[in-house]
Amino acid sequence: MFNMDWTGEYVAFIVFSAVIISGAVFMINFTKVVHMVVSLAAVFIGIAGMFVLLQAEFLAFVQVLIYAGAISILMIFGIMMTKHGDREAESKSRLHKIAAGIGAIALFGILFYAIRQTEFPAQEQPLHGAEDNAMEIGKLLFTGYVVPFELVSVLLTVAFIGAIVLAKKEANE
Repeated sequence: MFNMDWTGEYVAFIVFSAVIISGAVFMINFTKVVHMVVSLAAVFIGIAGMFVLLQAEFLAFVQVLIYAGAISILMIFGIMMTKHGDREAESKSRLHKIAAGIGAIALFGILFYAIRQTEFPAQEQPLHGAEDNAMEIGKLLFTGYVVPFELVSVLLTVAFIGAIVLAKKEANE
């Protein structure tokens, strides 16, 4: 059952998985918002590492540049620029902590069992023998997926304008 080859790729997968899971758990459990953002940035960097293992270097670069860099910095600036009360969260009871730990271990066990029992199909060849991932992503994005791409850009623009309007309304009050 545990007959595994301890290759560098497998060890990297374990390390990135630990970074992602621990960052997510810390994000939920921290009480200070800045600490939450830093743990979220760790999750983003772990996901970028997973993209590298999947040989999607362009996505890994974009993940680090956009999410771990820009979004995390934007969140930190947003936290620093807004008024938020530093209220201490109520300490969780011992029973709550024990139940959460048992639930996390049970979830890990179920997921581990399900993944070990699943038979994955053989790995397929990349699209059209693609060597340049970024070029293939660009071709697909601007040919087959141009309408969803443009809709997402309009949605993000509307969200940005809405955030400015809300911030301006708050400043006037």
